Amino acid sequence: MPLKTPICDFGQTAIDFELKSTDNEIVKLNDFKGENGTLIMFICNHCPYVKAIIDDIVADCKNLKEMDIKSLAICSNDPINYPDDSFENMIKFAKNNDFSFPYLVDETQEVAKKYGAVCTPDFFGYNKNLELQYRGRIRELKDLKPVRAGQSDLYKAMKQIAETNKGPNEQIPSMGCGIKWLSN
Repeated sequence: MPLKTPICDFGQTAIDFELKSTDNEIVKLNDFKGENGTLIMFICNHCPYVKAIIDDIVADCKNLKEMDIKSLAICSNDPINYPDDSFENMIKFAKNNDFSFPYLVDETQEVAKKYGAVCTPDFFGYNKNLELQYRGRIRELKDLKPVRAGQSDLYKAMKQIAETNKGPNEQIPSMGCGIKWLSN
């Protein structure tokens, strides 16, 4: 049963983190903030929901970059019980999908917990002050196929955030597989 993201908690401040990227670099959120906004995505390699929209994610992130919005993706899934989401497979996934943004590993899952991420994909769109303005879907899916009617919800929301510093009042939750939490 797919999970849905909670409603956007407008104004919630992004929490800084320091995570390793698939390029073996350490990325700190506060060093990566976009001039007009920042998009943080919780994704993984194996989720059918992520796979269905990965081309949209890559395209939107390239287009958002032109508006001085920076994007980054985080994988917080348990790589032991879900080896498709291992760091080695993250490197392959980023390369195979031509990521133009950092893909970070959250080995302890602390970042996902602090953000309250619930599923993959889970999108957090922040304004230039790193205040949350969007927590919705990228676009409608029908039978795990994207409905390509115009620009994506995510793109339109981030464009509005870049222009006004505020996200849309109406947001449709993202839907996907639950984050695969480590068993203690």
